[in-house]
Amino acid sequence: MTILGFCLLVSAMGMPARADNSAESSALMRFMTQDYLLGTWGGLRTDLSQRGVDFEFFYIASNPHNLSGGIKTGTAYEGALLMLLDLDSQKLAGYEGGHLHVAGVTLHGQDHFSDEHIGDLNKVNLIDFPNAWRLWELWYEQKFWNDRAAIKFGQLAVDQDFIAAEYYNSLASINFLNQTFFYPTLAFNVYDIPGFPLGNHALASSPYGAPGIRLKVNVTEDLYVQAAAYDGLPDQQNGVRINLNEDEGALLYFELGYRLNQGKEDPGLPGNYKLGGFYHTDDFADNRSTLFGAPTFHSGTYGGYFLVDQFLYLENDKADPARQGLVGFFRLTGAPPDRNLTQFGVDGGLVYKGLLPTRDWDSIGIAGSYLQMSDDIRQAQRDVNAIFPGTFPFLVDYEAVLEVSYKAQMTAWWTLHTSVQRPMHPGGTGAFDDAWAFVLASTIRF
Repeated sequence: MTILGFCLLVSAMGMPARADNSAESSALMRFMTQDYLLGTWGGLRTDLSQRGVDFEFFYIASNPHNLSGGIKTGTAYEGALLMLLDLDSQKLAGYEGGHLHVAGVTLHGQDHFSDEHIGDLNKVNLIDFPNAWRLWELWYEQKFWNDRAAIKFGQLAVDQDFIAAEYYNSLASINFLNQTFFYPTLAFNVYDIPGFPLGNHALASSPYGAPGIRLKVNVTEDLYVQAAAYDGLPDQQNGVRINLNEDEGALLYFELGYRLNQGKEDPGLPGNYKLGGFYHTDDFADNRSTLFGAPTFHSGTYGGYFLVDQFLYLENDKADPARQGLVGFFRLTGAPPDRNLTQFGVDGGLVYKGLLPTRDWDSIGIAGSYLQMSDDIRQAQRDVNAIFPGTFPFLVDYEAVLEVSYKAQMTAWWTLHTSVQRPMHPGGTGAFDDAWAFVLASTIRF
């Protein structure tokens, strides 16, 4: 029996994640169908929510394995605890449209799994980050103009607002464990290229945040525009350093989005279409001149993206809370090759929720990604090799990955997630063999 087949069997043996929660339900069934492991905390959670205070704790346990290829085989344990608090201004203070959000995260276990075992840029495990306690987000959002516009400011994570998936891999519904399907690897071009001159640039993507401000305007019910500015060098330690200055510059994001058939009365299948770009104001080393030892610099770097996630089939109508059916997604990303590590990316896939009878909340997915390295770096490596043969035995070319995953909703508050991945050309060269990775993860809300 294959690993995936075993996981499907385990899922089928589990209790339904959602069931009748009436008085006739057994105590076990009520326990399994409540939203949180600890329930309402003796009514405290419900009472606070009615007063405008909502909180949540979310634990992720992950066990990635490199079965073959890459740098070396091996396994690790990586864990993350997310802590979230939300305050509603209407319930708390009597004025509409205000929302305060605070989120912290602690990561522990054996970090740098991909760096030590596989060498891939995409990273096979979603929580494969350095261990630390971090302030993730701390922001206030105010809606105005009859809720058609909103301004948000504070400590922000870019991935919560831009290039954000709505259906196939959002933070609220993770279906893939490879990091690139959560946030595209090309967007990380604003990090330093290894071996190049150090700059003052990085990306505030979860679990990192940075001081920033975002303005979003709903032009119509279906069309929105948004723009944001972030500190160009977010704190990579505990998230509490604030050091806004000209040397660090700013990271700017822009997005135009179209929401298709979002209303319950709309007859068509819902979907989202997003077109956007980013620009970092810091200086970035030129790829060709740097490899020849005399770096010149470009003023700023930039990139663009196009994202579609679209329901292709719904088993029931839109009132179905599980939204059983098939979702397809497709994304393109691009950046100039003269100052970036990667220049083009494409990924896409399919997710089906409720494929197995009685398993309405389970999901199975298949996804693939292709990431093209900079043509300028590759050509510069060839030129250097022509003068000094063997300097670069492996030229940059591409990195790709295929992932098949199954997420079983064992209870309303507990999931079991399995992922089989095939990283190809890890690191963007042929230096490491293609790998086979398996990740077993579990999440608990309490």
